[in-house]
Amino acid sequence: MQWREIAAPGYREPLAAACLGVWLHAADSLLISTMMPAIVSDIGGVALIPWTFALYEIGTIVVGAASGLLSMRFGIRKPMALAGALFALGCVISAVAAQMEVLLAGRILQGFGGGGLMALSFVVAGSRFPKRLAGRVMGAISTIWAVSAFMGPLVGGLFVEFAFWRGGFLFFAAQALVLAVWMALSKDPGETPPVADTGERIPVKRLGWLTAGVVLVAYGGIEVSILSTTAFVVSGLLCLVMFVRLEARHEGSRMLPRQPFSLKDPVGAAMLMVLCFAAATTAVTVYVPFLITGLHGVSVLVAGYIIALESIAWTVAALLISGQPQHRDRIFIILGMAIVTVGIAGLIYAVPQGPIWLIAVCACLQGFGFGLAWTFVLRQATTIAPAEETQRVSSALPTVHRLGYGLGAAFMGIVANAAGIEGGPGPMKFAAAALFVASMPVAFLGLIAAVRFVGGGNGARSTVH
Repeated sequence: MQWREIAAPGYREPLAAACLGVWLHAADSLLISTMMPAIVSDIGGVALIPWTFALYEIGTIVVGAASGLLSMRFGIRKPMALAGALFALGCVISAVAAQMEVLLAGRILQGFGGGGLMALSFVVAGSRFPKRLAGRVMGAISTIWAVSAFMGPLVGGLFVEFAFWRGGFLFFAAQALVLAVWMALSKDPGETPPVADTGERIPVKRLGWLTAGVVLVAYGGIEVSILSTTAFVVSGLLCLVMFVRLEARHEGSRMLPRQPFSLKDPVGAAMLMVLCFAAATTAVTVYVPFLITGLHGVSVLVAGYIIALESIAWTVAALLISGQPQHRDRIFIILGMAIVTVGIAGLIYAVPQGPIWLIAVCACLQGFGFGLAWTFVLRQATTIAPAEETQRVSSALPTVHRLGYGLGAAFMGIVANAAGIEGGPGPMKFAAAALFVASMPVAFLGLIAAVRFVGGGNGARSTVH
């Protein structure tokens, strides 16, 4: 079987659409991380930095959860055209924003579009190619994901250094618009036709509680005080509890497995582990470019590539250990999560004190640890899950990962603003250390969950509770 088979007539167009959709979504977070120092220097809004990430993740989760159902009802082209148009509109709004609040409106539209593009790209990969080509298609998508880790900061850095940051958003808006028009006008005879209404409904109420939970936690970080911040955080957590309780009542349409985030259940422990480590590592993407450009005087481009190293290290680690036998899953999961924790601990000193190379090494450790563990997390979780839960667990893991990023961004906003990140070099150094000190308890909880995850099930499928 040759790689050129997936680019043969009949496969070429869906492959290109899937790769472009993944590129737009994957490059987005690294693009805005790189441009963030220039953005806040121009329009202000340091206190709202975490919202630019949290709102994007909310949009990704909400639309990602609905994309599979939309593709069954309307085919792939129309939902993908709509997702591309939303992404392009969000980029344009962000590009013309004169205040951070306007940019946030653009970010949530980008999240809606990006979440749809990512989910539908995987639908294309799974439905438009025969099983024998599935590995090649996923290899091509993974390559695009890795390329985005390199190109996202490059694009953002070039626009900031040699043009203006708004051009970075317009550059991505143009690409998304091309994809939207192409999908809207395409006449693809090979597209899977829409199916009849199965009665399955988009879980609007549950997604509403989930969204409210993340937004309320994030809102608690805008103006930090003991009373108001505590009230918002507690309210947000109650909304998330409500989301989980409603999940349990909708057996046939659950997005999460039974007993999610429970240390008593190995699959629930896997979800808690992924949630915790995503949240604990968010500070690098959200704040490190802003901090190191301010504290260490590096260029925006250099700051962007330090962030990119995390994603590149993830890809390198995943390639190095691919093909390992299943009996080693537990070892790589624990080893990977331990390395992530070491990386977070190193950043407590490295970000406020330097040198830059040490910050880069610690960021690499975070990415490398995730790369060692992630493939085996999915395999181990689906192995120990009940047979009827396998597909749900597979789709829930990336959703929980995105939720962790959203909650992590909200939590980091509270820590950074409470530590006085806007108060000059001294308070900025204190905030830099405080962000990663605050991340450590979350990482330790993730380690406890990892031990419970790999120690449960003994390689066999867990029972239905």
